[in-house]
Amino acid sequence: MTIQALARLGFEPPKLAFALRTAIAASLGLLLAWLLGLEHPQWSAMTVWAASQPLRGHLLEKSAARFAGTIVGALFGMGLVLMSRGEPWVLVIGIAAWIGLCAFIGNLVRGYASYAAMLSGYSAAMVALLDAAHPEHVLALGIDRVLTVAVGIVAALIVGLLFAAAGDDVTVIEKARSLSARIVGDLVARLHGAPVSENEQRSILSDIAALEGTLDLHSAGSRQGRRLVKKIRALLVAQVAAVLWLRSDVAPAIMLSDQILEGAERCATSDPERALELLRQAIGAADPRDDLTTVLGELAAATCDLGDLEGDSAAELDLHRDWLLARRAMLRAMIGLLATGAIWLATGWDMGGFMMLGTAIMLSIFSTFENPASMLRHVLVGQLLGTAFALICRWLVWPLANGPLELVVAMMPFILLGAPLFAHRLTQRMAFDYNMVLLLMLQPAWPQTMTLEHSLMASLAVIIGPAVGLVAFQLIYPIDSRGRYEAVRTAMIDDLEHLAASALRSTRRRRWRALLHHRILLATYWGERASLPASRLAEDALALLCVAEAIEHLADFAIVASSQGLQRRLTATLKRLHRVGADPARAARALLAAARGLSVETSGTAQVLAQAAGKLIERPAAFRKLRAATD
Repeated sequence: MTIQALARLGFEPPKLAFALRTAIAASLGLLLAWLLGLEHPQWSAMTVWAASQPLRGHLLEKSAARFAGTIVGALFGMGLVLMSRGEPWVLVIGIAAWIGLCAFIGNLVRGYASYAAMLSGYSAAMVALLDAAHPEHVLALGIDRVLTVAVGIVAALIVGLLFAAAGDDVTVIEKARSLSARIVGDLVARLHGAPVSENEQRSILSDIAALEGTLDLHSAGSRQGRRLVKKIRALLVAQVAAVLWLRSDVAPAIMLSDQILEGAERCATSDPERALELLRQAIGAADPRDDLTTVLGELAAATCDLGDLEGDSAAELDLHRDWLLARRAMLRAMIGLLATGAIWLATGWDMGGFMMLGTAIMLSIFSTFENPASMLRHVLVGQLLGTAFALICRWLVWPLANGPLELVVAMMPFILLGAPLFAHRLTQRMAFDYNMVLLLMLQPAWPQTMTLEHSLMASLAVIIGPAVGLVAFQLIYPIDSRGRYEAVRTAMIDDLEHLAASALRSTRRRRWRALLHHRILLATYWGERASLPASRLAEDALALLCVAEAIEHLADFAIVASSQGLQRRLTATLKRLHRVGADPARAARALLAAARGLSVETSGTAQVLAQAAGKLIERPAAFRKLRAATD
């Protein structure tokens, strides 16, 4: 069948090729683990589906994260079982606390480190809950878990490294340089006195945010990739500063010659570093303290730094961490698991461990998804499909087998079926869960001792997991792209309040400003995902920066104030700004009062304060913390 015919049928040929390779590797992992005599060889096949990636760096890093997370989780699970001495209530509390902690950490860190944290959680649950009635077996079960995962990783690497593609550093560098070139064009136009398109600036900010959203996984698997991502992030932060300067109301104080501007314009596309350096030198020679000099210098240095991938000159940036969402993920996981565990303890259901395991997976790993409740609907369908085919395999196919090897071989067609499900547009969002649940339910032990009733109860227990997760994500701190945007926005307001409270010195302020620019990118990204107007996102970001600048001016001036009375008034204004999220209008009045109290010699600072007050009056919603966004 041709590629065109597959596409007409709804398949995506590149995904189908990858999925077929993965299914073959999963079958290989299953066979190898069985040949080694491991008790749960199906866990190796599950590991192949979980670890396989189309890019080489991602494959290596996710495999390492899976192995590390498995070891940590298995050790905790074994320790918990030994400590519990067979008491189910101790297991319930311990697993709920551990999964909550792992969900908290997984929502704070980035990339595959987050995956490793989540895996540590549910690996502990697998070791502690799957054979909870026999705590004397826990050591063997933990070792089996680690070894089966190791075999699965080896199988994934054997097949994956033969076909996985290398990462594309060139494209991401070109995108970053192209953004610098567009910004240079707008800077030249602004310095010429020509109007700059607001739509173009919003488009640039949106493109910067979209590029930033790809960087966490781009660094996977290589030291050079991590260096590149660090350099690109430094460049994107500098680009945000330039965009915000272009969107500000500040008129250029320095007029450059047509020769310099035309030279910068000619170089913009082919050599943005040279164009930025021309502008920086010209403005710096006229007034080295001008804000645009700093903006251009940082942008030029960061753009130029992309040309040296071997060097490591980019400063380490403070990146946004979702402390608010991490706390909520922890509480949601703990509440959901304690409720599920309470049902298990109250009913004494034999399949209660399976039920808690499914819930643990759903409430931990899906907490990092953009819209978990929406995703879990597809997960539930995939798990229903997986349990159905597991029952077909166990009760219609396995009875025909004459030995353990035939059980293993009989599983392989069902594993291979996961490939077309993974590659078809209608089923790809449920295919992963089909594969994982199918394998979770099929342990090829000979002779088979499980009864039909026991098999049906196990299937029901597994399906309860995504159902509980769906309810929990809808009722306990619901999260979606709008909620993630509000969490980032709340973090930015907190930053303003902390800045006003601490009056940070210049070195720390630079790091803080870079963090704020990174949060602006994330707010733009999530705001667009939530379909918020691009104009609102850009103007809100500018307003936040304007108030931040006013706080910095107030802090500097309060230190050198000519009288104690003025110093007290400025300090009082900073205290009012420390509560800007509660009452933006009152903070605006405080800024206006401070501006009126300054002398003629400080008219520049007074203008900055008045402009910030105007932003607070004009856009109070940008500064007000929503009640739903606070704990």
